[in-house]
Amino acid sequence: MFGSLTNFETALFNDFRQFQKDIDQAVGYLNWPTTMRSVARGTYPPINVGATPEQVDVYLFAAGLDTKTLDISIQQNLLSIAGRRQVPIQEQAVYYRNERFSGEFKRVISLPDDVNQEQVNAQYKDGILHISVRRQEASKPRRIEVK
Repeated sequence: MFGSLTNFETALFNDFRQFQKDIDQAVGYLNWPTTMRSVARGTYPPINVGATPEQVDVYLFAAGLDTKTLDISIQQNLLSIAGRRQVPIQEQAVYYRNERFSGEFKRVISLPDDVNQEQVNAQYKDGILHISVRRQEASKPRRIEVK
């Protein structure tokens, strides 16, 4: 008696799961990540930002970039990074999943007020773009001794 009811519930939930997968595929996953390693649309390349008393460091994780396509600028404490990454695809291949980003991107990062826009360094190595922006000397803490 209970076996048939349990089979009905399992089949019903399986149908709902399949329906959810079909909707996700039809909509294209919109703006939410599909796994914990995925990033939402519009957040490529992934970025880490850190700060020390001397500088602000920005790391972009973007393997396969051509540095000639990068456009990096700072205006009013906004760091703008734009570029293009081309991922080769085979026309004859059937892709069941394609998670590598290909195309143009742009990221804008707000920097602290005390950065020195004249002292910026950018390096690209091993798929990581590292941008360091020095802080202004006047904004660094200065120890004052009491006599």
